[in-house]
Amino acid sequence: MLAERHVTRAAARLHLSQPAVSVQLARLREAFGDPLLIPGPRGMLPTARADALRGPLRDALEVLQRAVAPTTPFDPAAAETTWTVAATDYSGLAVVIPTLARLREAAPRTRLAILESAPRHVAKLAENGEIDLGLQTMDRIAPTMHAHKLFDERYVLAARAGHPKLHRKPSLATFCALEHVLVSPDGGGFSGATDAALAALGRQRRVVLSLPHFIGAMSAVAASDLVAMLPRRLVAGRPGLQTFEPPLEVPGFEMGMFWHERRHRDPAHRWLREQVLAAVAGRGR
Repeated sequence: MLAERHVTRAAARLHLSQPAVSVQLARLREAFGDPLLIPGPRGMLPTARADALRGPLRDALEVLQRAVAPTTPFDPAAAETTWTVAATDYSGLAVVIPTLARLREAAPRTRLAILESAPRHVAKLAENGEIDLGLQTMDRIAPTMHAHKLFDERYVLAARAGHPKLHRKPSLATFCALEHVLVSPDGGGFSGATDAALAALGRQRRVVLSLPHFIGAMSAVAASDLVAMLPRRLVAGRPGLQTFEPPLEVPGFEMGMFWHERRHRDPAHRWLREQVLAAVAGRGR
């Protein structure tokens, strides 16, 4: 009820009838001497007492889950698990896709669901048990999560093959004169790490297109004379594109995966994390 804030949806998740859940809610209200959930504009709203119960209830359920969890080793060949991973389009391409082949070969009866979520929401999804793994830059992973660094990423200049103004590493003047695409995950931005590095040199570039996803940026670059500063793992060896070292130092980032304590000791999830680590290590060579 605290998660769904709606009697009908809670009943569906519990595989109970709506009246049965309503009866249980009435008993809980009597036991706690508090309404717990009150009518709101979009369902039900938790009272202060209900909010105070979230943490203790979550901890108690995790202890119970560990107590009854099977201790037998995980058998990937027989597993029918559905794993859920929170990833952006970049981490999906750079981490999930390289991992997929390993999963299909070793655990062919399992399934993988990818959720795209704003960085500020993914920790809550992990806390609620809605995702098994999250993929995020290390500096944005919540300190309450278990985390493991996957790799260091750096930016390269990407252009279409045969770009008329790019035959070798460009000079800083040429770089600034080119028309650039910028990936703005929050949408609508025209300045990023490259622009900050240029500003420190007293220079600026021409950003003419802002897109929310790397896939869109790669498509735009491949189909025009626009260029883009993109993560190396994303564009290395991609047909139709060529890459160059930029004429200035642009800070890269550390890519990592994270998970909640509730998944930390589970043999299946430990195996999944091992597959991710092996896949990205192999791709980095």
